[in-house]
Amino acid sequence: MPSLAAFERPAPVWSSWDAKRPAGLDELLRHAAWALRGGPGVTQRRRGSFPSRLSSWPGGGLGGGGTTFSPLGGQHRNVQPFSDEDASIETMSHCSGYSDPSSFAEDGPEVLDEEGTQEDLEYKLKGLIDLTLDKSAKTRQAALEGIKNALASKMLYEFILERRMTLTDSIERCLKKGKSDEQRAAAALASVLCIQLGPGIESEEILKTLGPILKKIICDGSASIQARQTCATCFGVCCFIATDDITELYSTLECFENIFTKSYLKEKDTTVICSTPNTVLHISSLLAWTLLLTICPINEVKKKLEMHFHKLPSLLSCDDVNMRIAAGESLALLFELARGIESDFFYEDMESLTQVLRALATDGNKHRAKVDKRKQRSVFRDVLRAVEERDFPTETIKFGPERMYIDCWVKKHTYDTFKEVLGSGMQYHLQSNEFLRNVFELGPPVMLDAATLKTMKISRFERHLYNSAAFKARTKARSKCRDKRADVGEFF
Repeated sequence: MPSLAAFERPAPVWSSWDAKRPAGLDELLRHAAWALRGGPGVTQRRRGSFPSRLSSWPGGGLGGGGTTFSPLGGQHRNVQPFSDEDASIETMSHCSGYSDPSSFAEDGPEVLDEEGTQEDLEYKLKGLIDLTLDKSAKTRQAALEGIKNALASKMLYEFILERRMTLTDSIERCLKKGKSDEQRAAAALASVLCIQLGPGIESEEILKTLGPILKKIICDGSASIQARQTCATCFGVCCFIATDDITELYSTLECFENIFTKSYLKEKDTTVICSTPNTVLHISSLLAWTLLLTICPINEVKKKLEMHFHKLPSLLSCDDVNMRIAAGESLALLFELARGIESDFFYEDMESLTQVLRALATDGNKHRAKVDKRKQRSVFRDVLRAVEERDFPTETIKFGPERMYIDCWVKKHTYDTFKEVLGSGMQYHLQSNEFLRNVFELGPPVMLDAATLKTMKISRFERHLYNSAAFKARTKARSKCRDKRADVGEFF
């Protein structure tokens, strides 16, 4: 057996150079820095690891180049300079991987082109579609909302067309087995899916599959009110887009009538309709019914006018401001449809109706919130003008380089409904969605490149001049309506 002396570390051998070591500390540190810059272990230091203590002993240095210096006075030996391999390693420690064009191309540029962005979006959507089958209800809900937001913000007709059956099955499953929030997300996705596909066989198949389920949820008294409300709005939008059977359209109208007519003023009630938890459902049903009435034949419109013209004003006495506003806008739309059918249309209770509308347009009751009163007065001023003067305040909607003018109550109600479903993606769909452009008579989509859009954009200085001129004109117009107060100086 070898002795333990064979495993012991050799003692340092003092060289003649050590005897000439500088006595001053500054000189010693300068020599140490010089040795570290040229000695072995430099590459290892720059990579972040601490060199071994063996580097200070003879024969224990790392690497293969330079002169080994030991602060403890170890033996020094001549070694070969850095090899090509060591030089490449040290260069790697200082160079970023993005300096290599090949690595930059693999990681991807900072700004992706349109094709790359489209591929990334479709890849994410495929993952979300798979997650609609997850066991977790929250995961399914998040996946449905993610798909809905993607479809609301970008046109993906080809992608959706290939996967419409899979999406329809997922929506059907979530509507049947899901709870309130999951049913709301599924219904919203169904409406956006129909908006993407537009009128046609594909949307009709979706409506035939999901329509009975949506109707069942709407009429189910044990279901969540929020889910029933969302299903009512989305069912109305889907029918507006995809319904091809006139009898199915009439059946949907009757379904909505059976819901919102429960808020009508009963004979025993004389003054005010008290709101209930179902009021939000009645509002959504009334607005969906009004939307579908705009695409009904004239004969059916006449029947509905005779049925509801004298009962609908009773909703103006509801203590819920949203119900009052929905009833007022629906009345204005009904008057517009009636006068479109018969130019000399006469309403018997016009005087009492205008009194109620005028009172709502100038409502100042202190027991109501200021925001509600301001919103109500603004809406009913327009409703009163529509009923009395057959006038509509034209609105301008800007989207990209185009503008759309809303000049009637039918167009306004249609725009408000689709905006509620699409949210911030409404402007994008007005630019790119052929179905919506046909609904609002905008013609085919306008194709403009980035350079043309840049030239059409006004500069900041021009925008400042325009705002200044508009501010000056607005100030002059408002000053005419203000009180002419007496000069304070004449009292002194």
